[in-house]
Amino acid sequence: MMNKTQGKKPVPRSDDLDLSVVIPAFNEQDRIGLTLSEVAKYLRERKLRSEIIVVSDGSRDRTPEVVREKAREIPELALIEFGENRGKGFAVRAGIEKARGRYILFSDADHSTPIGEFDRFLPMLKEGISVVIGSRALADSRIEVHQNRVRETMGKSFNLLVQSLVISGLKDTQCGFKAFTREAIQRIIPRQRVERFGFDVEILYLARKFGYSICEIPIHWINSPKSRVRIFRDSFWMIWDLFRIRWFDLRGEYTEKLNAKCQSPKSQ
Repeated sequence: MMNKTQGKKPVPRSDDLDLSVVIPAFNEQDRIGLTLSEVAKYLRERKLRSEIIVVSDGSRDRTPEVVREKAREIPELALIEFGENRGKGFAVRAGIEKARGRYILFSDADHSTPIGEFDRFLPMLKEGISVVIGSRALADSRIEVHQNRVRETMGKSFNLLVQSLVISGLKDTQCGFKAFTREAIQRIIPRQRVERFGFDVEILYLARKFGYSICEIPIHWINSPKSRVRIFRDSFWMIWDLFRIRWFDLRGEYTEKLNAKCQSPKSQ
């Protein structure tokens, strides 16, 4: 599998950056350019020392070329390119592993949650919340364009399964706008096993397992009609992933890896 990383050389110290924005992308040539322009504009206006990492997960269109073209005008933009499609969870993990910011946000390539929503996330992260996630299901959420009825119904049904099988108390685990402190995500992401759409549940499960605070806040959200989620096929695998998460934990895969790291800490 080919992995190409392009962009500016990384800064030498991770704490020189306020924020890393990780954007997974699969066949996003029509949307990624505008999304990157909006994200870069926001970061400049807020004067955040930042980087943008796009992970092209086996894109078969011009997504990598569009990102490389945008990098000419956005110096903080880097591209990670894989030749094989592995899944959104795999792409997000690959981006986070390269991220150097004090806080790390991952956001969808379709910009369905406007980057300006991070204004509400940053104060909470600075106050010590480890994980802040956007939610479309809270009373104050502003849903500008809804999904069709079938997708909304299936999403609500999936959340009921999430709450009963894996992690309770969160109304929307699947919104693609989540932020983490660097300390929290560095502990979580090496234990991630799920590579496709069920990965959101897994990382939140791990966050709670490891005792990190999670705050769910309402967001502005605009449904994109070109969703990459195949409603029936992907829904089946997402449900299967819920059982896999419980199985991984029962087998001690999450805990054993954690203990191994604690016994042999690596210098940063």
